[in-house]
Amino acid sequence: MDAQGRGRADNIDPADQWVLNPNTGEYELRLTPSAPQSSPQSSVPGPRRPAPSRPAAGGTREAASQETANREVPGQRRRRAEPEPPAGRRSRRPVKKKSKAKKALLWTGGSMAFVLVAVSAAGYLYIKHLNDNITSVSDDGASTGGFSKDKAINLLIIGTDKRTGAGNEGYGDTGSVGHADTNILLHISKDRSNATALSIPRDLIVDVPDCPTEQSDGSQKVIAGTTDVRFNTSLGQDGRTASCTVRTVTELTGIQPDNFMVADFNAVKTLTDAVGGVEVCLAKDIDDKQSHLKLSKGTHNISGETALAFVRTRHSVGFGGDLSRIQLQQQFLSALMRKLSSNSTLSSPSKLLKLAEVGTKALTVDSKLDSIGKLKDLGLELGKLNPKNLTFTTIPVLDNPAETVKATVVLNESKAPAVFQAIKEDVSFTAVKKKQAKASKDAAAARLKGTKSAASEVRVRILNGGAPAGSAQETLSWLQNDKGVTKSENAGNAPAELSKTTLEYAPDQADQARELASLMGLSGSAMKPGKSVTNSQGLPAITLTLGKDFQGAGVSLTTPTKAPDVDSKTTADKVTCAK
Repeated sequence: MDAQGRGRADNIDPADQWVLNPNTGEYELRLTPSAPQSSPQSSVPGPRRPAPSRPAAGGTREAASQETANREVPGQRRRRAEPEPPAGRRSRRPVKKKSKAKKALLWTGGSMAFVLVAVSAAGYLYIKHLNDNITSVSDDGASTGGFSKDKAINLLIIGTDKRTGAGNEGYGDTGSVGHADTNILLHISKDRSNATALSIPRDLIVDVPDCPTEQSDGSQKVIAGTTDVRFNTSLGQDGRTASCTVRTVTELTGIQPDNFMVADFNAVKTLTDAVGGVEVCLAKDIDDKQSHLKLSKGTHNISGETALAFVRTRHSVGFGGDLSRIQLQQQFLSALMRKLSSNSTLSSPSKLLKLAEVGTKALTVDSKLDSIGKLKDLGLELGKLNPKNLTFTTIPVLDNPAETVKATVVLNESKAPAVFQAIKEDVSFTAVKKKQAKASKDAAAARLKGTKSAASEVRVRILNGGAPAGSAQETLSWLQNDKGVTKSENAGNAPAELSKTTLEYAPDQADQARELASLMGLSGSAMKPGKSVTNSQGLPAITLTLGKDFQGAGVSLTTPTKAPDVDSKTTADKVTCAK
């Protein structure tokens, strides 16, 4: 912090003058009251003191001093003088609450850019300076438009193999434009009780869609898509930007990211240096001449070049492929998260300043996430997570059957769809003990219990409330021709879009609702006791509104209650040793 310390006679690090305010949970700059007015102030932004006014003509210096003392600084409250405690008694002072700032930084993890989310939450220490560090690129309309505090969050983290910065000549492909080398789709649950970090192999064969992309001159260009190519070509290849990787993820998983972040090799080196290294574990000796990693069996504290070599190595672990390297990266990221959330990091303002400085310089974000304020808000949401409920896993894949020498992988069609659906339905991959009222769950389940009417007696109006165009007519045809619900009609579009399909009915129509819920595969939470409506013939009917979760006539809409089977998974609180 040379610029901050320059010119100070006492040579005090400005970071040490940041004091935690227990009322707000944030750090504030406190200057020593006895410091002479002529001493230079820290360059870290802080509150400005109003200049003292001159005494009026004929007034005394003492009067002016008294007038200044009586004047309140705008925005400040006077402190009430506390009486001296009686002799032999201790004064009563309010007990300081546990710092909210710690909670705000208790989360981080991901790929080479994954950790930058929590680091960015420290940026409120000196916002104006850090805003200048951030690089942003257009999302080209590929994302949802940005995360919301009251919804689940899907964040795409991309680590590129582009060689930038001194010392990176030995890593990545020579002359690489920066492919999507490491990719994690981070899903944070709506209630912030859990999160899933889903790794996407760079060698996964996918279809890259057409990508409208903003050019350097502000014009738009549509970069043509390609089929049956490696996932990592969704970035860099043919001038594609990170927004094209976002579109590829949406095409692959059916999950549209809210935001994205990108980082290159320097992120790992600079961040691990900033926290003093992270501890990793090896089950065997490793000497990988391609990644330059040479470590003995056991635990090691790694940072800088060694940390980068650790996340880049693959030939000396597992089967020597990209899937083995992914598991190594997940172990490393869990360790980095634990280090960032430790008291030694969170209780040090100077260390947080350094992390914020380093993190924002290594970070490239989308245009909807281009300020410290937005990054801080995101970090605060992520800070609500418990590390034991952050699950790292990988998209289920199989070796490419079209290859004799196995170099790429394809989607495991028997497992992957269930993983994508679980994430879309906000299902935790860990056993989370939620405080949700058991009575509420029981009430929803009870709506499905009881007598059911015959399908021919169900009278229902079908509305499209966010499902693909034509869904109401498709459902009408399916119910009438395949299920015998002949008293049904297409009522057009709903007044508003819904994220979930609902079925509203009056108390005396519960038997009809239970029959239709059974046919549609609706859960108890989709059933909404309410009022009856009249159909086109003036007869009472129940109302089925197809939401954005609708996937086609005959496809069950029952939310899964547990996570599907995956090939491997680990949680961020556990220490594992790479094999």
